Amino acid sequence: MSQNVDFASLDLKDALDLAILIEDEARERYGEFAEQMEVHHTADAAAFYRLMAQYEAKHGEEIAVRRKELFGDAPSRMSRSMLWGVEAPDYDQARAFMSPRRALEVALESEIKAHAYFTSAIPSITDPEVKALFIELQGDEVHHKELVQAELDKLPPDPEVDVEDLVDEPVGQ
Repeated sequence: MSQNVDFASLDLKDALDLAILIEDEARERYGEFAEQMEVHHTADAAAFYRLMAQYEAKHGEEIAVRRKELFGDAPSRMSRSMLWGVEAPDYDQARAFMSPRRALEVALESEIKAHAYFTSAIPSITDPEVKALFIELQGDEVHHKELVQAELDKLPPDPEVDVEDLVDEPVGQ
């Protein structure tokens, strides 16, 4: 999660910059997962992760436009080193033969994680504009969770046999 972020001292520019970094990290991770799924010929999961990457990119762009309108080209004081995995899925969640259902479950876990991040930060925020932004972002995550859950609800259950149980362990050459 976050590291080195003092929520009480954030101003609105910092908060917008942090939100952009969070969306960017999630977009990149979903893109990496899509590439992994394509390598393993898991097309449905890859397509879903590409779609999630597009959603994260769009949300990040919307926040960036807002930041530009308010603060122009003022330099950012936020960096990727200040956060890790706020919304991005954990690397160990990718599987070689991931079902569409499992891909959606991983995305849902990521949206829940992002919601928890904003929820836990809000009590520490003193700036009313920053607090309003984080409440808005918290609401966005609720909406994202609902979208992913709606897609999950459309899918049949996975088979009782987990394909991961059938995968051979790598062997030395």
